[in-house]
Amino acid sequence: MFTVYDTENDEYSKVEEPDPSLIYTYADYLRWNFEERLELFRGKIFKLSAPNTKHQEVVRNLGAEIVIFLKKKKCKPFIAPFDVRLPVKNRKKDNEVTTVVQPDICVICDESKIDDKGCCGAPDFVVEILSPGNSHKEVKLKFELYEEAGVREYWVVNPVEENLVVFILDEDGKFSGGRMYAGKEKIESKAIPGLIIDTEEMFTK
Repeated sequence: MFTVYDTENDEYSKVEEPDPSLIYTYADYLRWNFEERLELFRGKIFKLSAPNTKHQEVVRNLGAEIVIFLKKKKCKPFIAPFDVRLPVKNRKKDNEVTTVVQPDICVICDESKIDDKGCCGAPDFVVEILSPGNSHKEVKLKFELYEEAGVREYWVVNPVEENLVVFILDEDGKFSGGRMYAGKEKIESKAIPGLIIDTEEMFTK
């Protein structure tokens, strides 16, 4: 069951979930008014688990550094909840897009991708921070989706073990590297020139 807010009667009510066997589009997603945060992976519904304290500490620390660094620069940072539609080829209409994600942090340098609904197209830089509710399937799917869409740089942060893995899109359109950072290391972003992040500061409480 999903909890839906009825704007007309100003109350919440329970409704049946959308059929998980069906393929949904962004047009369907826009009609839903659920309390729970959702993502669409190739038309399939994935519920987002509520973030815990460690997750939010990393969002706060890393997000603040990126926002300050990019102030008055061309590239624009966004922190979840923020819808990113990942269209296949030129299929950008709401009823054609079947993948909608909410990266914890993303940076978009092509302003033409930004509209009043969020972003349509691949961000240049994406950070996903793992939560206890993340499944292996979800992590694998997001890796594939970001690679397929052409995200230039992808960070996967583990706030419990206090490390992260950085993937860089190569000339063949595949994520390469997969280097892990932990402890007192500094990471220089490839997609955002000049951005250097101290891993120790990222995990400060």
